[in-house]
Amino acid sequence: MSTDDFQLLFEELQTAFVNPESLSTDALDLHAFSQSKYPQFTGAPHAIVVHVNSTEDVVKVVRLASKYRVPVVPYTAVACVECICRSLETISGSFCRAAHQLVQFADVPLEEDSHAICEAGVVWNKLNDLLKSKGIPLFFPLDPGIGATIGGMISQGCSGTNAVRYGTARGELVLNVTAVLPSGEVIKTRNIARKCAAGFDLTKLFIGAEGTLGIITEATIRLMPRLPTSVAVVSFPDVQSATQAVTEALNHGAAIRKRCIRSIVSAIVELLIILSPVLVTECAELVDDLYIRAVKNYGTYPMKWVEADTVLFKFQGSETVRADTSRLVENVSNKYGGYGYMHITKEDEVDLLWSDRKNALFGLLQMYPGSKGFITDVCVPVSKLPDLIVATKHELASRNLVSPLGGHVGDGNFHCFIMYRNEEELALVREVVDAMIQKAIALDGTCTGEHGVGLGKKEYLVRELGEGTVSLMKAIKATIDPLNLFNPGKLYPD
Repeated sequence: MSTDDFQLLFEELQTAFVNPESLSTDALDLHAFSQSKYPQFTGAPHAIVVHVNSTEDVVKVVRLASKYRVPVVPYTAVACVECICRSLETISGSFCRAAHQLVQFADVPLEEDSHAICEAGVVWNKLNDLLKSKGIPLFFPLDPGIGATIGGMISQGCSGTNAVRYGTARGELVLNVTAVLPSGEVIKTRNIARKCAAGFDLTKLFIGAEGTLGIITEATIRLMPRLPTSVAVVSFPDVQSATQAVTEALNHGAAIRKRCIRSIVSAIVELLIILSPVLVTECAELVDDLYIRAVKNYGTYPMKWVEADTVLFKFQGSETVRADTSRLVENVSNKYGGYGYMHITKEDEVDLLWSDRKNALFGLLQMYPGSKGFITDVCVPVSKLPDLIVATKHELASRNLVSPLGGHVGDGNFHCFIMYRNEEELALVREVVDAMIQKAIALDGTCTGEHGVGLGKKEYLVRELGEGTVSLMKAIKATIDPLNLFNPGKLYPD
């Protein structure tokens, strides 16, 4: 873009956004809004940062971007790992459309309908806190990193620890989205009925598209009953034993309970909101000895952790159901060499223990001062998870690198947090990540279970999906965004 065109564009933006705080060309802002929270990728500064407060604001930005052929990069909480939000060095100027102020609810969550209509900048954990404070016995079950927003979660196709019980963003948890297309047109993908067989499921077209097809400004999301929860912790002699125990426990733990109530309507409401089908194992998390050491040294829950391959189960349901499930899991764990089984039932203790699990990576950074962490994930069929973990441990050891290994063993999703101190070690880390991804794909898995593709993994898509599938993705992109203005350079292989 020429200097004259940039000046004309900025003047039109000033006319469209009368609040001077809506626009920024400050060097610090241009740099900050082009970075992720994670240091493994760096971005080039944007040309302009625009803070939007509504769908109409986004339309203004998109139409001016189209007029002046300026790329648009959506931004909310930047909790993404694979560099989905950064600007590219090859782009001479770009908008950063910062939607972190889209934090309102278009509709008060209703118990009867079990959904919430919210803007893209709503943070998932704050939404759940709000529901709890209002006495609404529902919650949004996707649980990625703390601080992730609804818009970013949908665009990335996220999941989290609860996927064993509730599935991922690509399931039925997102009923519809409102999106601004590259033409400036606003669409809503469907109405909010629980079921819909009318035409294509266009909602899923935008889930996992990483902001390359449209900018999500609002979504209707399904809420689930908030049930009493407890956590079990059990250690195992090795990963193979832990995986076998989890698989057998899950295959035997899908009990569903119902109760007769006179009124049909009240029965449906009560069963869905209060009782709920009780697939009582909510999640099963595998962590290794190094992960446990970080929790042990820097966690706040007073427990005597065993530094070994460990599984954390989360159970939901009535006290009786959770106790029955716990006995089943303990028996199955014992069968595969599990030891030190504990069942934590008090709500405040459960919250504290689970918080320690989520914060373990920060403890790890304290254990290795001066180091940074390279985060990545892959996913394989559950039966292949031990093969992947053993292979990854070998790759790490052969390069003298350190990483806690863990993941959502209930669905085969596996994460690394590889420590490095300098560029030389970062190069070795990238070798490990490449070997890890190649192994996952060879095991009929995927290069990413929940972190997304962005820049970091787009080179693996052809091998995983095939030329035909990737060509179809590119054709859809070219049809919807012929000028390639929405988040260019991401997702699609070069």
